[in-house]
Amino acid sequence: MTDITPQDILSFWLDEIGPKGWYVRDDAVDAQISTRFMSAWQDAERLSAAWSHTPEGALAALILTDQFPRNMFRDNDPRAYATDPLALRLADAAIAAGHDLATPEPGRQFFYLPFEHSESLADQDRAVALFAERMPGENLHHAQLHRDTIARFGRFPWRNAALGRDSTPAESELLAAGGYGALVSGKVSLEDPG
Repeated sequence: MTDITPQDILSFWLDEIGPKGWYVRDDAVDAQISTRFMSAWQDAERLSAAWSHTPEGALAALILTDQFPRNMFRDNDPRAYATDPLALRLADAAIAAGHDLATPEPGRQFFYLPFEHSESLADQDRAVALFAERMPGENLHHAQLHRDTIARFGRFPWRNAALGRDSTPAESELLAAGGYGALVSGKVSLEDPG
């Protein structure tokens, strides 16, 4: 049991860390998330059920299940993806309830990221559609890169080590070139990762 509240998560992630820190590797932030929120993540199923009836609670549950594990378990730990199925269910229900549209940008993106993090092409298509319709901008470019990666490989090659999967030659070539960062920078393309 934990006494973490949705407001604890939202204040930390939206205000303390903020957009400039969301997608930047920072070992100190990762350690802070582990220290403050590991027990909540371990209790995520129960907390999410209790919180997900309001836009704020649903947003906190999505950050807890989709974002925090990627920070807490960075560098080839499969637990980084352990609560992805829960995050997908939460996102689907939250969008159906209109919680995403009741949430201002930039926090709104966390309702769509579970689809972008899925290795299902249908989920990827949904992420692109949601960003295009409800939050266009830089996030749409990332959603398209994620979808195109799944369309090409059927999975995210940069997860292979964490999940004990062997990389194909094409995946190894992409990873050697810099993986997702190389795609974002335009250093490589999915048509020709070499």
